[in-house]
Amino acid sequence: MTELHPDLRDNVRLLGELLGDSIRRHPGEQTFQLIEEIRAAAKADRRQESGSGQRLLQLLSNLEDDQLLPVTRAFNQFLNLANLAEQYHGIRRKRGHQSDLMVESLEEVFQRLMDGGVSADELHRKVADLRIEFVLTAHPTEVARRTLIQKYDEMSECLAGLDHDDLLPAEREELTDRLQQLITEAWHTDEIRHERPTAVDEAKWGFAVIENSLWQALPRFLRGLDQALQQATGLGLPVDAAPIRIASWMGGDRDGNPNVTHQVTQQVFLLGRWMAADLYLRDIKALRAELSMWQASDELRASVGDSREPYREVLGQLRERLVKTRDWAEARIKGEPADASDILFENRDLTDPLELCYRSLVDSGLESIAKGPLLDTLRRAHSLGLPLVRLDIRQEATRHAEAVAELVEYVGLGDYLSWSEEERQAFLVKELQGRRPLTPRHWQPSEPVREVLATCEVVAAQTPQGLGSYVISMASKPSDVLNVILLLREAGMQHPMRVVPLFETLADLSGAPDSMAALFDIDWYREYCQGRQEVMIGYSDSSKDAGQMMAAWAQYQAQEKLTEVAGRFGVHLTLFHGRGGTVGRGGGPANRAILSQPPGSVNGSFRITEQGEMIRFKFGLPRLAEQSLTLYTTAVVEATLAPPPAPEPEWRDTMDWLTERSLAAYRAVVRENPDFVPYFRQATPEQALGKLALGSRPARRKATGGVESLRAIPWIFAWTQMRLMLPSWLGSDVALAAAESSGRLPVLREMMARWPFFRTYVDMLEMVLAKADLRIADYYQKTLVEDRLRPLGEDLQQRLDGCIALVKALKEEDELLASEPVFAHSMRVRNPYTDPLHYMQAELLRRDRDCEERGQQVPETVAQALKVTMAGIAAGMRNTG
Repeated sequence: MTELHPDLRDNVRLLGELLGDSIRRHPGEQTFQLIEEIRAAAKADRRQESGSGQRLLQLLSNLEDDQLLPVTRAFNQFLNLANLAEQYHGIRRKRGHQSDLMVESLEEVFQRLMDGGVSADELHRKVADLRIEFVLTAHPTEVARRTLIQKYDEMSECLAGLDHDDLLPAEREELTDRLQQLITEAWHTDEIRHERPTAVDEAKWGFAVIENSLWQALPRFLRGLDQALQQATGLGLPVDAAPIRIASWMGGDRDGNPNVTHQVTQQVFLLGRWMAADLYLRDIKALRAELSMWQASDELRASVGDSREPYREVLGQLRERLVKTRDWAEARIKGEPADASDILFENRDLTDPLELCYRSLVDSGLESIAKGPLLDTLRRAHSLGLPLVRLDIRQEATRHAEAVAELVEYVGLGDYLSWSEEERQAFLVKELQGRRPLTPRHWQPSEPVREVLATCEVVAAQTPQGLGSYVISMASKPSDVLNVILLLREAGMQHPMRVVPLFETLADLSGAPDSMAALFDIDWYREYCQGRQEVMIGYSDSSKDAGQMMAAWAQYQAQEKLTEVAGRFGVHLTLFHGRGGTVGRGGGPANRAILSQPPGSVNGSFRITEQGEMIRFKFGLPRLAEQSLTLYTTAVVEATLAPPPAPEPEWRDTMDWLTERSLAAYRAVVRENPDFVPYFRQATPEQALGKLALGSRPARRKATGGVESLRAIPWIFAWTQMRLMLPSWLGSDVALAAAESSGRLPVLREMMARWPFFRTYVDMLEMVLAKADLRIADYYQKTLVEDRLRPLGEDLQQRLDGCIALVKALKEEDELLASEPVFAHSMRVRNPYTDPLHYMQAELLRRDRDCEERGQQVPETVAQALKVTMAGIAAGMRNTG
């Protein structure tokens, strides 16, 4: 059995001991001993020692009301500290240490590609033209509060300090004391938000990730990429290259979120401008201190005159304009009069003076100085720009159609919604080709339409660098895209914005290639998009709609066909992957996901959503962010230059055969079994999730309704909490059983060996099955589910058990995760801490529901402890939804 790395084990033990010291001081020794008893019983229960399970349940059931919160909080805090230790372990730099989580270096990947026949010219061209965009999404499943995250970040810095072998005893004691202080502060901080964050709060959280981590990590990563490219090809990264970009949905995603209005979007644009000006000001002040030299090019002299410190002169002028820009943004945010004269607005207002200084230094023989902090600031300016993030706008397709329909009806042109798709397209293209405005000056639209138009006006007022994509959810036809372009033009848009259809459901994915072909067939549109098109693939809703296996295959086929369609029309396609943190939402190891995409679909460009706690796990610390950027970049470069082979015809037939069975089996339970929704509501904490103030938008698209109205995140979150993990395996169990009984396992093993897509699918299924726990799921059922629904639960548990056996048989392994021992051991270490939280959550849910049925107020201790169990289990599973 693989053990934890000694350094990681020591860190976990140290953090646990310091947490124990904090608990001993308050609430006291008695509570600490009780927690230790529960922990020991949970460990014994996992070792299957006789009577230990009953002992654990007895300890938990005997807890007094005033003991509920300290006990749940203790296990929650330990799991957060264990996550912190694992996260730091992935980036530690202790001498002689090789982290289990280290990623392959840029140099190694570039060398392997060139050894495989990629020329230096081709490698340089593809890397220089690379476009990878991370989209921080407005699905903040981040359970931990920002105030605690900041404490965890400083704890990581303390662990880094303790990693030095040359510390004096007093220095080691100082760092340990600081760790103790931080853990005590965390222990005495309420870990649960009591008020739901606003969309603006979410945006500020996203900006904080840039300020605290990516601001340092991005230029450092680009410096490494420049060096690796120089070493491999003899040419470095162009100064103005921006292979990495950051976008956001926070404050722009209004799909199903009535809290995101045009005023919110406007405020987020301004907050980004303010934060960017403030951050660049810090850089410019530091650069003025550095660039004291007098040698300068004629070009620079011509701009500043006969100054003895020409660089400081240029940067001084830039500093003054940044101050004005920050003051202007601040006044606008407060709704006060704002002086816009001489502010920095277009990106070149920032980059031109920096590039002037850079060229002058190089021309003056001072290239080593040019490539120092100045180049870092220049790279930030090209990557992040003055808006700091590129804000995406997302809205549902029918909202745009209704806006156009209301406008068309007002001007007396007919009933737009009753027109055929061909009639709509003909009308829209004719309007877009014309120059006259369609909107009458005195038109008074309805309130919903006014909001859509006001949003378009806010978007039209931004610079191109401030805008990401306009994403249309539930898109299915060309008019969905043309509607948006027309509304933006009517709002005064002066430049073409990327308008991106999002194909989410199984039917949408199947129809996506034909829909895009019809759009590309429009001459006017091909000219509008200038040979580049982005299409978003939705992972969450397709998985909820069809089950994980069918969704994965539908997504793969849609990407293949979309790539072929774009190639046929000479359009460069960028696929935007709407992945979540969990396997059920397209999550999992990013590099393997990218390397398993259809050949040709990753053509030097890649866009992906990063959500909630995954943002912290990937980008929360500068070194961690560097590592994540390296991992994504190497995968995108490799998938572009050395794509995987296309699947054999037999493999396609096999996938069709498997998914026909998985889809029918999944829908037979989720859609057709009348007991399923009541069982789901009773067996999981789904109904209680709304009490966790996770994000700004509602958990449901509609206040009432079944699974179809539930958002994908709480759908996954609920099953993860009680460890049945149903969305990620339901349907696969039946398909794999049919494959085994019909003698198809040898074909599946060949597919695993030679087809990265299928291998990744099976590995992700194995990973989620390793997180499932039949004992825990059974306890929830016995505690919470009425007798008439239990046969369904027992059937699902048997099917889960069968699916685990089938995956082990397919991989010819005795245990799950035999080839991932580090991950497997990490889960085993967490179980004794998550188990008490599971048992307590089931009991607390029972009490909560009993109170509600009697019309009684739920005791505050019960309500609070229930929320803490949700947060703790999420930490133990390392994801929510």
